[in-house]
Amino acid sequence: MQKVIVICGPTASGKTALSIELAKKIGGEVVSADSMQIYDEMSIGTAKPDVEEMQGIKHYLVGNIAPTRRYSVFDYKCDAIKALEEIIEKNKTPIVVGGTGLYVNSLIYGIDYPEVETDLEYRKELEKVAEQKGLGYLYEEAKKIDPEAVKNISVNDKKRIIRILEIYKETGKTKTQLEIESRKNGVPYDYRVFAINMPREILYDRINRRVDIMLEKGLIEEVKQLYKKYGDELRTSVQGIGYKEVIDYLNGMYSKEEMIEKIKMETRRYAKRQLTWFRKIPNIIWIDGLGNVQDNVNLILKEAELNEN
Repeated sequence: MQKVIVICGPTASGKTALSIELAKKIGGEVVSADSMQIYDEMSIGTAKPDVEEMQGIKHYLVGNIAPTRRYSVFDYKCDAIKALEEIIEKNKTPIVVGGTGLYVNSLIYGIDYPEVETDLEYRKELEKVAEQKGLGYLYEEAKKIDPEAVKNISVNDKKRIIRILEIYKETGKTKTQLEIESRKNGVPYDYRVFAINMPREILYDRINRRVDIMLEKGLIEEVKQLYKKYGDELRTSVQGIGYKEVIDYLNGMYSKEEMIEKIKMETRRYAKRQLTWFRKIPNIIWIDGLGNVQDNVNLILKEAELNEN
């Protein structure tokens, strides 16, 4: 069975640098598993690798979706499988890289996340309930219906809380039930999953520095330009960490200093959730994010039983 390497881990842990060094050594190509880097015209706030960083390694699913488009996990899985097939046809090794747990799981478990048509009236109704009774109320309602799915999301994750309720209303089954059913189809590839970790205080310091760099590179201007070009057509894409805080700042909700601290805090929280998610993957191999990159490449080669190109 064809091997596919997966490198995951929290934001700012060094996934991109490691994946590129590995790709150079084995003649691989990279398939992104990042739900924000998928969008075009959103480079600074997503820490999208530029041409120089890619070092000539072909990347798939980076900047190929318009920021106005709704893009689901189902869409991602379909596009990712096509990318894997294209890489394999060239006799190259695919390397899936990213920190979006749902994207990673859709591949390694073969999960077909339900593509349920959105009932706009029901969604408006739920959003109204959230406004009147608080998001915590909807969270508890979702918890009663699908406690397993709720375990993996934040009490503040309005989008996913509503989605759990929508899926149940439209299908009569929970999101968890549908995922379990889809896993019975099996997976077509031999996924070897690696995750990067490092001491929390060092990771958090890297996150804080990354946010400072994003702002120096022009994150605020990037958000302004997006809104100038697309206005209210922007929906899902600007709900990502960094973008929504800048929007709130531009709307006068808090000061620049408060905005910066909020981005850092939310990113640190996200990194913590990412680590919790990846720890649940059976047989995952952990990599020391503070270790030498070439040593980590050699570790992957050994554990995945791969040969150098």
